[in-house]
Amino acid sequence: MKILAFSDLHLARARAAELVEASSDADLVIGAGDFCNMRQGLDEAMALLEGITAPFVAVPGNAESAGELTAAANPNMRVLHGSGADVNGLRLFGLGYGVPVTPFGDWSCDLTEAQAAEMLAGCEAADILVLHSPPRGVADVTSGGQSVGSTAIHAAIDRIQPRLAVCGHIHDSWGRTGRIGDTEVVNLGPRSNWFDMAP
Repeated sequence: MKILAFSDLHLARARAAELVEASSDADLVIGAGDFCNMRQGLDEAMALLEGITAPFVAVPGNAESAGELTAAANPNMRVLHGSGADVNGLRLFGLGYGVPVTPFGDWSCDLTEAQAAEMLAGCEAADILVLHSPPRGVADVTSGGQSVGSTAIHAAIDRIQPRLAVCGHIHDSWGRTGRIGDTEVVNLGPRSNWFDMAP
């Protein structure tokens, strides 16, 4: 199965156009959060992506709430947040939002480590974890050199050992990869990231 994955679109029109064009070759599209900016423009972001007709799994970033994304989602989009789905024989589980709580203020949709751990506890097995926030210590370094990922997400990946974990959120780590046990972790960014995975 050909999987196209991205994160942190943030209403970038040119990036959206590239993703829509690329998606014609995808069996599954994954969006790892932050489609809009500061809870504004989500309908516009969904309009930019409406040309994607493949099955589309998304998690909310910290720039949109789960309820907002579910309400705005395109017809072929499935929103996961503390929940899972089977797509063409692959098991996916998703968790959105900023973890741990960000310093961005009231507009940001965040979870504490304890809240994230509780939501991830419901996942016993998955082929792909779709996350907005990266795990602590992998693809989570800011321009200032700080590791700001989630300990709860790291522990969940270590426990579940999915084949792939995708994330975004930390812009300075877009394109960075790492491993937790047998799991490949990729901080996606708003570009076409391709994965080939058999069910």
